[in-house]
Amino acid sequence: MATLSVISFELVELSGHVVAKGTWSAALRANCLYQCAHLAKPGRRCRLLQGSREITPITPLAALDLSLGTCIQVVWLSSSIAVGHSQGHAFVAIKEDGRVVTWGDAGCGGDSSAVAPLLTGVVQVCGNAKAFAAIKGDGSVVTWGNACVGGDSSAVAPLLTEGVVQVCGNANAFAAIKADGSVVTWGDAGSGGDSSAVAPLLTEGVVQVCGSFQAFTAIKADGSVVTWGSARCGGDSSAVAPLLTEGVVQVCGTFQAFTAIKADGSVVTWGNASSGGDSSSVAPLLSGGIVQVSGNASVFAAIKDDGSVVTWGDAGYGGDSSAVAPLLSEGVVQVCGNANAFAAIKADGSVVTWGNASFGGDSSAVAPLLTEGVVQVCGTVRAFAAIKADGRVVTWGDAGCGGDSSAVAPLLTKGVVQVCGNIRAFTAIKEDGSVVTWGSSRCGGDSSAVAPLLTEGVVQVC
Repeated sequence: MATLSVISFELVELSGHVVAKGTWSAALRANCLYQCAHLAKPGRRCRLLQGSREITPITPLAALDLSLGTCIQVVWLSSSIAVGHSQGHAFVAIKEDGRVVTWGDAGCGGDSSAVAPLLTGVVQVCGNAKAFAAIKGDGSVVTWGNACVGGDSSAVAPLLTEGVVQVCGNANAFAAIKADGSVVTWGDAGSGGDSSAVAPLLTEGVVQVCGSFQAFTAIKADGSVVTWGSARCGGDSSAVAPLLTEGVVQVCGTFQAFTAIKADGSVVTWGNASSGGDSSSVAPLLSGGIVQVSGNASVFAAIKDDGSVVTWGDAGYGGDSSAVAPLLSEGVVQVCGNANAFAAIKADGSVVTWGNASFGGDSSAVAPLLTEGVVQVCGTVRAFAAIKADGRVVTWGDAGCGGDSSAVAPLLTKGVVQVCGNIRAFTAIKEDGSVVTWGSSRCGGDSSAVAPLLTEGVVQVC
C-alpha cells in the first residue's frame, strides 16, 4: 500500500506510447488519471490497468500497489456514445505528423477535401453519425461532413479558435469542452446542439461530456451533472436532479437514457425506461460497489467491485443476462456493447457474450479463440472484434458489419494494437503504424482509395 503523500504515474498505451505522465496527491481517487487520459484522447473511453489489476475511477491512488511499478496501462475502448445509433459511416486516421486521412461515405465525413488545408497539426478527432470535429494542437477545432449535424460549425466559430480540450458527439450534434471548463455546442438544436437552456451552468467547471442519441450529460468538477437535448433521450434529468448535485464520477449513455456512477459506488439512472432509464428492477444491486457502466442501444451493464455484472433495460438485447449469469458472477474487467449485444472480458482474458445472437451475442463460432488472452473488444452495430495479447484479432457477428474478417485475415495475425468500429466497418492500427480495414465498403471497410497514405505513421483512428 502506498504511504507517500504524492505519487508519480505514467499512462502508457498497448503500443508503448506514453499518453500522459504526472504527479498526483495520494489522497485522490483514480478519476484524476481517467480525466488525464480523456484529455489526451477526447471523447474516448478507456480501461486503466496496473499489471492485471483493473483501476476504476473510484479506486484510491493510495490503494495502488507501487511494488508493481508506476506505469499504468491504457486500453482504449469503443466510444461512450450509444453504439449502433450514433456511430458514423466513415473513418478518420491521424498520422504522427498531425495530418489526417479520411475515407468511407463522402457525405458523412469520408471526404474532407473542403477543409483539407486546415487539417494539419491535428491531435484528436471525434465523430458523430455523419460529421467529424478535429482538435488541433493550438486548441482550435475544424469540422466537416453533414452540415446539419455539426459538420458546419460556423455559428460558433469564434468560440472554437482556441482552448478546446475535448469534443464529444452524439448522433446529430457536438459539445466541446474548453480549458476554462466552459462548453460550446453546435449541430442539430433538438439533439443538444443548442444548449442555451442550461448555458449558465456550462460557463465553467465542466470536466467531461457524454452523449446519448440526441442528448448530452456534462460532469462538473464538483461532481454535479448538467443535461440538455432531447428530453426523451435523457436530456431532462429533473426526476433525479437531487441525486445529481454532487459525487458523480462517470456517466454512460444508451440510445435514450443515461447512467451516472457516484463516488460511493451507487448508480443513478434517467431517461427512457425501456432503454435503461429505469433500473428499479435491480436497484438493490446498484446501491454500492459499481465501478464501471457500459451501454448498448437499450441496455446498461454495470461491473461491480467484486467483478460481477448487473444488467437492465431491454431483455432481448442483453438486459437479461441470466443465460450467462454464472460466467458474470466474478472476474469481469470490461464490458463492450454494440447495438443489441454485449461482450465482457474477464481477468483471465476470456470473453463472455450475450444479447441478440445475430448481433454477436452468440460467439460460439469463435469460442475456442476467446478462452484466453483478450485485452480489448470493440463493436460495430452488429459485430465485435477482439484484440489478443499477441496482437491477433478475432471477429464475430454479422458478416456484413465486420463480423467476417477472412478477407484480411493474414494481416490480422499479429501486431494489432488498436481497433475502432463505426456503424458497419472496422479499422485496425498495427504496431508499425499501418492500417487494416474490413466490413462494409461504403462505411470505410474498403480503404483502397487512400491505401498509400495508410501504410505507416497512423497513431489514432476515429
